[in-house]
Amino acid sequence: MSFTKFLTPVAALCVAASMACAQETKGDSMIPITVTAGETVLTATLDDTPAGRDFAALMPLELTLRDYHGIEKIADLPRKLDTTGAPRSYEPKTGDITLYAPWGNLAIFYKPFANSPDLVRLGAFDGSLEALMSNPTVRFERAE
Repeated sequence: MSFTKFLTPVAALCVAASMACAQETKGDSMIPITVTAGETVLTATLDDTPAGRDFAALMPLELTLRDYHGIEKIADLPRKLDTTGAPRSYEPKTGDITLYAPWGNLAIFYKPFANSPDLVRLGAFDGSLEALMSNPTVRFERAE
C-alpha cells in the first residue's frame, strides 16, 4: 500500500474526530453569568476564551455603566484582560459583551456597530438589555 493511499483515510479520520470533539464540547464551553441591574437579573453567557475566562475571574464585579455614542454602555475594568488569540477586530451585535482592548474597558452594545479593530467579544446577553438603560450600577456574577 502506498503512503498516499494510507494518508488520505487517516487524514479523514483525524478531521472527523476533531469535528466530533469540537461539537461535543461546544455546549459545555460557555460560562453562564448573571447581571443585576436595579431589581432586574439578566442572564448572559461568556465565551470560553482567554478574555472571557479572565473577565469571569473578576466576578463578582460591580461596575458603573455610562453611555457611549448612543450605541453602547461602557465601564472601566479594574485591570486589563488576557486577549491571547483574540481576532484583530470584531463586528458587535446588539447584546454583545465586549472589551475594547486599547482602553481596557467593557463595552455592552445595545445597537449593532461596524467591524472595529481591537474590539474583543467576551460573550452576549441572552435576552433584553432594557434594565441596563435606566440602571447605571450593575453587578456581574457567575451563575450558580
